Parts: sequence; structure tokens; C-alpha cells
Amino acid sequence: MSIAEESEYKGNPVLTLKNNEEDRYPFTFGVKKAKLMMEHIEDIKKFITKHDKEKVA
Repeated sequence: MSIAEESEYKGNPVLTLKNNEEDRYPFTFGVKKAKLMMEHIEDIKKFITKHDKEKVA
């Protein structure tokens, strides 16, 4: 199960996403990048559909 943790970096809020508690390479971003991702959520979905190697044949 993936994990989302909210914290701070240099006084700014950030969100860290992990595949699990032992994830060695978490993905951390702030509000500005979160807004950018939300603006392009449909493009991200299309990218996943096109390139997801785990999809069922």
C-alpha cells in the first residue's frame, strides 16, 4: 500500500509519496508542483495508459 506523508522543507509544506514504508526513493513535492500536476492530470493519465508495463494484456 502506498503512503502519503505531509511535512515541511525550509518552512514550506511538502507531500512525500512512498510505495511502502521501506521505499528508498520517495517522491517529494510542494504546492507549486502539486498545482502543476493537477493542471495536467489528464496528460498524466494518458502517459500512464500509453507506457504502463504492468497493464493487463
